[in-house]
Amino acid sequence: MRIKVNGVRLFVDFEGAGLVPDGSEMREKPTLIVLHGGPGADHSIYKPGYGAHLSDLCQILYLDHRGNGRSDDGDPALWTLAQWADDIAALCDQLDIVRPIIFGASFGGFVAQAFATRYPERLGGLILSNTAAKVDFETMYAAFERIGGAEAGKAARTYWGAPTSQSRAAYAQICLPHYGVTEPDPAFWARIIKKDPVALHFNGPANEMGRFDFRNDLARVTSPAMVVSGDRDPVMPDAFAAVIVDSLANATPLTYHCLESAGHVPQFDTPDLYFQLLRDFVKRIADHV
Repeated sequence: MRIKVNGVRLFVDFEGAGLVPDGSEMREKPTLIVLHGGPGADHSIYKPGYGAHLSDLCQILYLDHRGNGRSDDGDPALWTLAQWADDIAALCDQLDIVRPIIFGASFGGFVAQAFATRYPERLGGLILSNTAAKVDFETMYAAFERIGGAEAGKAARTYWGAPTSQSRAAYAQICLPHYGVTEPDPAFWARIIKKDPVALHFNGPANEMGRFDFRNDLARVTSPAMVVSGDRDPVMPDAFAAVIVDSLANATPLTYHCLESAGHVPQFDTPDLYFQLLRDFVKRIADHV
């Protein structure tokens, strides 16, 4: 379905009931809002795995950010982290969602941090997977070269340094195969709605990707938080996660997991461990709803 917020129609989908029978009462489950990566991708990257593993514990809200997937593009000038975060807040207002758990991976983690630092009082929990509070591009380039070799390092530097449609296409061919240790089903990539304009607008050191810095603002987060990374992630190396952990000084409790033999999409590389970590985190919050 599409819900109009802040002047655009956002595509949302749900999995799992929000209220479930529990003896003589109806028990409320927490809402988990999952924020997709990219930009230029969509929520399909989380289906079917997240629902299969988590929908018994929580109601999952899938969202395509404005400019992405099935949502309206809107004004490109509003393809910003602040606006994407404000869209989530407005969506929660319309749907009467109180203190959701926010999950963000990669670019979705940037949006999750924007929401968490702008609206810390509205946060029920925060999960940041394979993302960064501040992108160090040289660290990224070195990780690509270490994991994928000189060709991958060069392609990463060419694309992220000054994104163009041509360099993005070359990056997809050369670098995407190094995102994970386990090759995903080809259908995973095929079913994603890809939108280059929003990626070219946001990515790179000259654009907002190179300007945002949540390191100081993350101290505002006091809710439970979990940070996950993979030791074989070339695009969001585990060094980025360590910075997030240091910045979440007031999150209570805070847990950090660097998964061995896992890349940028740990749901494929270490699915049993990854989803168990997510389940444990969500269950702790669900038990206190």
